[in-house]
This record gives sequence, structure tokens and C-alpha cells, in this order.
Amino acid sequence: METAALPVLDPLAQQMLQVSDLNVYYGESHILRGVDMSIAPGKMVCLIGRNGVGKTTLLKTIMGLLSPRTGSVSLAGEPITKKTPDQRARLGIGYVPQGREVIPRLTVKENLILGLEAKPRQKRAKQEVPEYIYELFPVLKTMLTRMGGDLSGGQQQQLAIARALMGSPRLLVLDEPTEGIQPSIILEIEAAVRKIIQTTGISVLLVEQHLHFVRQADRYYAMQKGGIVASGNTSELSSVIIQQFLAV
Repeated sequence: METAALPVLDPLAQQMLQVSDLNVYYGESHILRGVDMSIAPGKMVCLIGRNGVGKTTLLKTIMGLLSPRTGSVSLAGEPITKKTPDQRARLGIGYVPQGREVIPRLTVKENLILGLEAKPRQKRAKQEVPEYIYELFPVLKTMLTRMGGDLSGGQQQQLAIARALMGSPRLLVLDEPTEGIQPSIILEIEAAVRKIIQTTGISVLLVEQHLHFVRQADRYYAMQKGGIVASGNTSELSSVIIQQFLAV
């Protein structure tokens, strides 16, 4: 009896996200310089670095909001460098930008339902919020009719993450989710992100300065002057790296 040959895996397909030799300019200013990064399925990677080194520029390039002059971005082995932001969202990238961008004049439920726009049209028929969203963020269930603009910063951040999850992403991109949020809510958001990874297998790319949250990630990449200058397991983060890239 013949045994079926195993398929040869594309090495890029083994990564949920693969960024290769990315160079991005603002005008003639060279912002990202030969950036390489990868995220394995079901893992969390944290991008660290002081303000102004290019972290948000990298996230915007991954989302298609900025175009690289050279280099490539792939999602689960599929090249997406030429795809628009909405196409990338429908392929499975959920993005929570710095500042959250909750729509203030929509209710919490309306903000959540808006997240369904990231799904292919044929999968948007059910305009309901899955129960697991409320399990992750119980406070949202008590505020469904409140306007997004009336929520506290921490509540808006939870709403923004929940809205991104409504699109059933394979990769969740979070840009400084704990910025300006009280410590107790930071811990709730950390716990929710860990649970998301454990229960759904989603990969997470996190930009963060809060050390406790950084240590929840599997790996880190450190940026300086638009390039990746260090990387490794977060369990091996040294005091030198912390002082250089996380100290305020």
C-alpha cells in the first residue's frame, strides 16, 4: 500500500507574519531600514523601542496604510505587500491603532458590529456579538447602549480590541494598548490578550512600553533608528535591553 507523500511546506507559510527587508520613506526621509520580522502561529511578539524609532510606521506598513519602497510582507505565506488595508483586514489582520479610534457617536454595540466589516461579505449575515467577546471583556456587556465617547480610556481600549476580534482575525496588531490606562485595567487587558491566544490560536503583534505586558510575549524585537537591533525570547530580556529600550 502506497503512502501519500507529505506536502513540502513553504517556509514562509510556517509563519503567520513575515516581514522581509522592509524599507519605508516619508518623502526622502528613510524611516524603516531593512526591517526583518516574523511571528509564528499562536504566538505573541512584542516590538519595543523608544518613541520615534519607527514602531508605529512598521505597523502601518503591515496594515497597508503606508507603502514600502522595497521589501515584502506576507500573511500565512501569502504575499500582501500590494494589497489595500481593507483587503488585508479581510485576509485576517485585526488592527487596534494607538489612540483606539472608537467612534464616539456610536453605541458600544454599534462599534462592535462595525468590526464585522473586516469579514468577507458572505460571513457578515449574523449581526450579533459572540458571547466569548463578553467573556473576555465583561464590562462591555453592561454598556451596550452607551456612546463610545462616554467610556473611560480603559473601557475604550477594551472596546477597540473587541471590535477587532469581531472580524475573526488570524493576526491581532496592538499599538500601545496600555497607554494612558490605569494599572488595574492594564492587568485585565493583559489577561484578555493571553486568553485570546490560548483559546483561539490568534497570533499577536504588540507595541508596548509596559514591562509586565512585554514579558507576556513569547519573543521581542527591539527597534532603534528605524531598524531591528536586537531580538530574542522575552524570558531572556536583560536589564541592559530593558534600560536601553523601555526606560522612560
